[in-house]
Amino acid sequence: MVDQPGDGIYPEHWEADVVLRDGGTAHLRPIHPTDADAVQAFHTGQSQNSIYMRFFAFKARLSSKELKRFTEVDYRDRVAFVITIGGEIMGIGRYDRLDDPTEAEVAFNIADAHQGRGIGSILLEHLAAAAHENGIRRFSAEVLPENRKMLMVFSDAGYDVKRHFDDGVVSLEFKIDPTEKSRAVMESREHRAEARSVRDLLAPSSVAVIGASRKWGTVGYQLLEHIIEGGFPGPVYAINPEALELAGMLSFAKLSDVPDPVQLAVIAVPYEEVSKVVDDCAAAGVKGLVVASAGFADDGERGLARQRDLVRKARANGMRVIGPASLGIVNTHPEVSLNASMAPALARRGSLGLFSQSAAIGVSLYAASSRRRMGLSTFLSAGNRADVSGNDMMQFWEDDPDTAAVGLYLESIGNPRKFSRLARRLARTKPVIVAKSETMGLRLPPGHAVRTTQAPAGALDAMMRQSGVIRVETIEQLMDVTQIVAGQPLPAGPGLAIFSNSLALGKVVADSASAHGLGVEQIVTDVDLDAGLSLALPALRRRLQDTLASDTVHAVVAALLPARGLTVENIVEVLAECSASAGKPVVAAFTGILDPSVYVEGMVGDTGRAVPCFSNAGAAVAALAAVVRYSEWVARDQGHFVEPDGCDPEGARVQLEALLRDVTGEQLKQLDPGATASLLGHYGIEVLPSAAFESAEQAVEAADSLGWPVALKTTEPALRHRLDLGGVRLDIQDPESLRQNIEQMRRALAPYGSPSLELQSMAPVGQACTFRAIEDPLLGPVISFGLAGDAVNLLDDWAHRVPPLSAADVKDFIRGPRAARKLFGYQGLPAVDVAALEELAARLAWMKDNHPEIALVDFNPVLCGSRGASILAADIRIGNPAQRTDSARRAMLG
Repeated sequence: MVDQPGDGIYPEHWEADVVLRDGGTAHLRPIHPTDADAVQAFHTGQSQNSIYMRFFAFKARLSSKELKRFTEVDYRDRVAFVITIGGEIMGIGRYDRLDDPTEAEVAFNIADAHQGRGIGSILLEHLAAAAHENGIRRFSAEVLPENRKMLMVFSDAGYDVKRHFDDGVVSLEFKIDPTEKSRAVMESREHRAEARSVRDLLAPSSVAVIGASRKWGTVGYQLLEHIIEGGFPGPVYAINPEALELAGMLSFAKLSDVPDPVQLAVIAVPYEEVSKVVDDCAAAGVKGLVVASAGFADDGERGLARQRDLVRKARANGMRVIGPASLGIVNTHPEVSLNASMAPALARRGSLGLFSQSAAIGVSLYAASSRRRMGLSTFLSAGNRADVSGNDMMQFWEDDPDTAAVGLYLESIGNPRKFSRLARRLARTKPVIVAKSETMGLRLPPGHAVRTTQAPAGALDAMMRQSGVIRVETIEQLMDVTQIVAGQPLPAGPGLAIFSNSLALGKVVADSASAHGLGVEQIVTDVDLDAGLSLALPALRRRLQDTLASDTVHAVVAALLPARGLTVENIVEVLAECSASAGKPVVAAFTGILDPSVYVEGMVGDTGRAVPCFSNAGAAVAALAAVVRYSEWVARDQGHFVEPDGCDPEGARVQLEALLRDVTGEQLKQLDPGATASLLGHYGIEVLPSAAFESAEQAVEAADSLGWPVALKTTEPALRHRLDLGGVRLDIQDPESLRQNIEQMRRALAPYGSPSLELQSMAPVGQACTFRAIEDPLLGPVISFGLAGDAVNLLDDWAHRVPPLSAADVKDFIRGPRAARKLFGYQGLPAVDVAALEELAARLAWMKDNHPEIALVDFNPVLCGSRGASILAADIRIGNPAQRTDSARRAMLG
């Protein structure tokens, strides 16, 4: 069990690496009594003005009593954080609880040399998170009017700040519960900082290759050669203690010998030398590292320890890390032309951004893009993904004008909730295509140190779908989709026209399109491509222009057999011209071409007028169908993340805090019916009343209280919903009938050990459904929905979602199971109140998103009739909350 703050034990779980406004990194941690000397040094290094702003008076030095008070805190009523770079304190933030136990006073002090880097905002976020954990709900502060920078920290935080001016001091007060505005502010700052940090890595002003070698074929030799031959315009330095000259230029024995600042260091030394190299980079002020060296987390527990030490040391000294075991990075922008990778040549320039993890997958992905003639904007191989991740790259790509679409191959995912948030935002403007293994999240790939999931199968995929991600299985499928979206307009709908010079082929392609959910509006198979160059191409152009002019046609698949006298390039030129003129995508499938020198798999045509081509028409249709689904997601109203009416998260938090006082370690506590009803009541969720009994007369009294008619059921979980096994009897109208049913049920259930019985109010007749919610160690909150009975028990027919949910997410969630068609009228049965199910789903999702302490919720069954939905049974288990990977404070995972 993690020690809770307030018991005098240092709360390690509050420590975090953070990205500053300018892209640099720092370490944030709670203060410790051993920091006294460092706090004194920090204070004496401040200007008189900064000291006056903090203390309202000048203090040349802090007294021993002051140092003791500032550094010895209880981590509950008094909390302080320091932000350090290279072990030196750059900022201090603290709170002290006031007489009102729900309020604390906060104060900050930022080093003069580091003001303007967003340190105050980060300290405020972490202080608010710690205070919230300790039951504090409001912050207050006193600030001198001339301290505009600190006033801006508070006013820009997104909280509703109340100001009062009295006796020359501005008094501030605000609630620290996260709001939609404060979350948006935090996410915006996080986005700018992380995008900046990646931009500095991908577009450095200077590069040093440490471990550069004159031995042909070595990693160091190739990295240096590729950077130089790629045309990088900035200074490039070779670092090797045993060589005076490398690649025709002067070599330096060590980094400290380089006369000018180095922004990016590419490290290719044996793993046992990396730690010392990182120390040298820190001393030289390097901003980023690309570590090509292997032997870290890919080398078992010892290697994992080396990797964690590497990342911790780099971040603490303001550096980001790509790798270890990275294939490298590429930026094709003409002003950068950086090929710091193992690829022999700089990729062709284009608008596709690529991200991979392990070097082996990076090689395959890079090779596939090259083979398809895909132009890249940027490429990054994260290797073991110890620091820089796909989330960081999405932050960068969102603002990168050179990137129109992004592709990621993920072997593991360290922060799924953040991935979901970033992907949803990025996918609104740029397609996000993700290939992942089927076992991702279930077990760890070599060299990856992340948590695994216990969520139901399909939950991770559902999270990606609700975020607008185009999910594919393989690298080839990723390339199939990216070559359509990287240079073609998005289709405005599912209407499709098939062009072919073969009737049989046209029909086969049309059948494939229909199977993928595309609407085949036209099948054009009378285009004569054998009429010769002068006749065939004009005819093809006219027919294609006429077809694309139709309002019901949103895309064209041209599936063509070889034609005499026409080359692929001849045909592609016409297709590109018509596509550009109509503003609609056209993809081509050239089948039956035996000559291996004829290029038909990838982008064909001149730069800017290339057409995505395939050798397999089925692959073309499947990729286009994925693009159509994405286009429909972009076009739809996603709704808002709105809190349902009548919810009281604070009341639920107080109740959970009281219920968890006797829960230790990882044990779970099952709530009794009273506590369950009370907790759910905070979110406007009601469970149909029930009453346990011992004797028949007690049952009659309970039925009189509940109201006739009633249902009789056993409390045994395996039997309570089983009419066929005698565990339920419905619509009991009077006392005599109740007594008879009790006697008969006890006789029927005797073989099962005579389980206890209960009565429940009768619910209106309806469709039995089930809801479930869990707290997963990887995904955080996961909610599931299905139709009760065989659909979920035998066929595993569930829909899954990861909160928070928008209105559109909730709608899709209820319609997700394959059996959901029964909700809308089926085989003569009337439709049920789907809106009631949607409201229940929204309330459950909101509750689960707010309270990681709730480990399990099970509503089974939920009867939904023509008006309303009734929960017949609810099971809730609670436990000590896990630290979610996307909390209300900015922190880098490590």
